[in-house]
Amino acid sequence: MIDNLPMYINIVFVLTTLLTVVLFYKASNRSVMSLLVISAWLLIQGGLAFSGFYEVMDATPPRFPLIAVPALIFIAFLFITAPGRKFLDSLDNGTLTLLHVVRVPVEVCLYWLFLNKAIPELMTFEGRNFDIVAGLTAPIIFYFGFIKKKLSNSILLLWNFICLGLLLNIVVNAILSVPSRFQLFAFEQPNTAILYFPFIWLPAMVVPLVLLAHLVSIRKLILKK
Repeated sequence: MIDNLPMYINIVFVLTTLLTVVLFYKASNRSVMSLLVISAWLLIQGGLAFSGFYEVMDATPPRFPLIAVPALIFIAFLFITAPGRKFLDSLDNGTLTLLHVVRVPVEVCLYWLFLNKAIPELMTFEGRNFDIVAGLTAPIIFYFGFIKKKLSNSILLLWNFICLGLLLNIVVNAILSVPSRFQLFAFEQPNTAILYFPFIWLPAMVVPLVLLAHLVSIRKLILKK
C-alpha cells in the first residue's frame, strides 16, 4: 500500500471496485462462473501488488504488462469463440450501461491520489481526463434508454462510442505516465499509484470490465439494427 495515504482513499476505491464487480455480476444474470473468475483475478493481482511485485520497474521482461494484458486477451477470447459470444449475448445491456456510474468514484479517487502526489494532474478531471462525463451521464442513458425506452439504438451507440473514446484517452495517458522505458508524460510526478494495492485493481479489473461493457453494448446494438 502507498505510505501515508489517507485510509479513506483506499476504502472508497475498494468499495468502487466491489461495486463494479457486483454490477457486472448482475449483468451476467448472476453467473457464478464469472464471479469466480473475477474473484480469482482480483486476488492474484491484489496479492502481487501487495508483495511489491510491480514496483520493480527494471525487471526483464517488464512486469507492468501483466497487470492488464491477460484480461485483454481473455476479452478477445470471449469475442472470437462461440462459447464466449454466447456468454456475451447473455449479458444485460441495461445493467452494463449502468455499470459506468463507477467512473465517478474512480475519478474522485484519482483526484485524491493527485492531491497526495501519487499520480499526475493529467490523469484527473483537472487535466486530460474527461472520463467522469461517462459516469455522470450513465444513469441518464440507463433511465431513458432502458427504463423509458425513449432513446434510439443510434443514440445509444453514439454514447457508447464517445465514452469508449474517453476511456481510451485516459488509458493511453495513464500508460505513458507510468515510470518505465515507455514513459512520455509526467516525469515530475509519474503515475505510480496503480502499481500498489488496492489501486492495481483499476487497470487489472475496473478498466477491463468498463471496456468489456462498452464493447458488448456496441456489439449488441449493432446486431439489433
